[in-house]
Amino acid sequence: MKFFFIMKNKILINLSFLFAFASAVFAQTKVSGVVMDKQNHPIPFANVAFKNSSEGIVANEDGAFYLESPKIYTTIVITSVGYSDKELELEKAVNYNLKIRLNEIETLNEVVVYRGKTSKKNNPALDILRKIWEKRRQNGLHLFAKYQMEKYEKIEFDMNTIDSAYMKKKLFKGMEFIFKHVDTSKITGKTYLPIFVNEALSDVYGDNKLKKVKVKTKANKTSGFNGNQQILSFVNDLYTDFDIYDNHITFFDKSFTSPLSTTGIDVYNYILRDSTFMDKKWCYNIVFYPRRQNELTFKGDFWVSDTTYAIKNISMAATKSANINWVKDIYIEQEFEVMNDSVFLLTKDYMMTDFALNKKDKSKGVYGKRTTFYRDHKFNDEKPEKFYKEDINFLDKDIYNKPEEYWDKNRFENLTKDEKGVYKMLDTLQTVKKFQRLYSLVEIVDSGFIHLGDLDYGPIYSVIGQNSVEGLRLRAGVRTYSSPNDPWRLQSYVAYGFKDNKFKYGITGKWMIEPKKRIIISAGNRRDIEQIGASLTSTNEIVVRNYASSGLLTFGANDKLTNVNLSNIELQIEPIKNLTFGTGISYRTLASASPTFSLDYYTDLSQTAIKSQVKQSEINLQVEYTPNRKPIAFGVERYNTDSPFTSLFLTYSQGFKGLFSSDFNYKKLQLYYKQPIIIGPLGRSNITVEMGKTFGFIPLGLMSVVPGNQSLFDISNTFSNLKYYEFVTDQYVTLKWDHDFHGRFFARIPFMRKLNWRENIGVKSVYGTVSNDNRIINASGLVYNAPEKVYWEYSAGIGNILKCLRIDFSWRGNYLNMPDATKFATKISFGFYF
Repeated sequence: MKFFFIMKNKILINLSFLFAFASAVFAQTKVSGVVMDKQNHPIPFANVAFKNSSEGIVANEDGAFYLESPKIYTTIVITSVGYSDKELELEKAVNYNLKIRLNEIETLNEVVVYRGKTSKKNNPALDILRKIWEKRRQNGLHLFAKYQMEKYEKIEFDMNTIDSAYMKKKLFKGMEFIFKHVDTSKITGKTYLPIFVNEALSDVYGDNKLKKVKVKTKANKTSGFNGNQQILSFVNDLYTDFDIYDNHITFFDKSFTSPLSTTGIDVYNYILRDSTFMDKKWCYNIVFYPRRQNELTFKGDFWVSDTTYAIKNISMAATKSANINWVKDIYIEQEFEVMNDSVFLLTKDYMMTDFALNKKDKSKGVYGKRTTFYRDHKFNDEKPEKFYKEDINFLDKDIYNKPEEYWDKNRFENLTKDEKGVYKMLDTLQTVKKFQRLYSLVEIVDSGFIHLGDLDYGPIYSVIGQNSVEGLRLRAGVRTYSSPNDPWRLQSYVAYGFKDNKFKYGITGKWMIEPKKRIIISAGNRRDIEQIGASLTSTNEIVVRNYASSGLLTFGANDKLTNVNLSNIELQIEPIKNLTFGTGISYRTLASASPTFSLDYYTDLSQTAIKSQVKQSEINLQVEYTPNRKPIAFGVERYNTDSPFTSLFLTYSQGFKGLFSSDFNYKKLQLYYKQPIIIGPLGRSNITVEMGKTFGFIPLGLMSVVPGNQSLFDISNTFSNLKYYEFVTDQYVTLKWDHDFHGRFFARIPFMRKLNWRENIGVKSVYGTVSNDNRIINASGLVYNAPEKVYWEYSAGIGNILKCLRIDFSWRGNYLNMPDATKFATKISFGFYF
């Protein structure tokens, strides 16, 4: 459900902890300031460079810049489209807060300009850009059928904007030693303190014909927050590889337009700034910056060869006005080296993200950095197709326990004395009790469980609930938990309703008996009160509870509740990565939990006898396919990163009459399919399809109830304008579409730009029927209404309100004359969205 803190929220909670923890080394030359016009208005995206060098920077949209070099320079050159160039002498090595004013002109180097925008005609930079498009697939690794290389990756998180007042806070009492390792960023000029470092060495193999890539990790080392799977998942999700030549580059589930995109002419301004020899190749330097604010774009520059039109290096930063939360800056550098006189290969990839609660210049935050090096390229070394088969659950503990001697020998870059001191500091910090207590508190908020020894108590977010039958409901739970890689887990809960004065419980156990194929057996039993009309695609989870069963913020009568006694045994296997097969047997009894609700049914079509309780034995087969899913951890339970992936779930169930006194023979087939689609700058769509059919006659308790939503919250796979049991089916098809435009249209409305709101639209529909036999045996008193004419509802919403709130307004499209029909509904959802 969207309203709960999902994985993305957990990651941001961890980051908020890093904010709370948020010797300087000086370069030879440092310069910062603001570029303005004569009226003291900032000039966005001006170019600032050290004279007679290739070292420069593009100012942000507020005209602000910071430039540093280990070399000594005495002059900077400032240029901007529509303004005269200016050279400024530096009085000293460190020059901060300069105010630089430029004079406006009409033309520049034969490129017609207006208000800082470049012309799309007679622009030599665009001629070069078109050559890049022509050659884009004739460069680098794309030239070879097969390739392999060695990869070293270093990921680091740092507190930033550290000042003396911050160091003296009571929070850091007993941990003052960490501030001996404060350093200064060469990108932003801000102070920072490393708090997490992860290193990995890998061999990378690729086959361009098969479009397969295999990464074999040889060594992995972490210092700071060891074992925190949420941070590691965040790292995996954040730092996905990208190709600078692609039209769009995806970060944080947002699609940025690449400066090398074939649509770039309509998105960016381009200027040919310089040309010179680099590695004996004549190269052009092109500066780019966005034409409009609030779009997902970059500013920066790149050098490109004049013969192959391959990128030699590129530096770019996301524009500050981009509609993305919790991120103040994104900075990217890539370097390519020439091999065999013509082939350009990526050798260094650097990315830095400044996470902060707001985008003010002085706000404290956390840097996330990734530095990747590639070397020892080899080409066309044959590998069989099966070589590229992905490991399902590979865990080699030796990879994580390499000695220091191994790292000293195999790192691409030797650690400096300061970097070695950081490693020691991080290892020491984890032994400080105050730090351990603070970290434990964050883990409680993060996971929802209180960890004591080898047990977790919780989840704390499910302690209190209510419904019409139980009244106030209290719940307490416990699970075994030693690490995310536990091969087995036991979990149980007990609940008590103060209105019905009854205890409920659930207990389950899982054991991964074979890790490589993830063969898992599980069993459990649950006796509880539930709203079984809250979902279509059914599972036999024991301890998972839907919000409709005991939500606090609901409306209307929630008295159509069922006493459920469910026992099951299941077996599942994952023979191919992200393809899971499962089978199981279950036995359940269903009876009404409310005097105003009935599950009564006739025992046969002659309507001779009535029963109130359903007893049912069932065997089921399941197939789940989730391509591109990125799981983390290696235990019996895993979590997924927040990267979008396709979900396909197919289940077949067979009911057996007479088995353990079971009441019905039937066959049920169900399908669930969800497809996320990122549509470049237009945002992201989610399309969900559910289908199901039951063969044979069944009572109300086994029917497929179209899920309504009587809560204040937006709940996925439910219908916002339907009540529980408003539609009942034994065969159905649903189609749901939801689209987030990521603020593309609001960004074009001047007074709404700074709000960073995002537009959402959606449509939900369902078609279903009920067979005559099932209508005949119905003795519940509930009239079976089926959406034989397609029911539909549509919605429009505003997201990213205060960076965490989304409000959806939903209208009923038809069936407006049904009793107590909900024609309009408002739903909210919470989440920390990027």
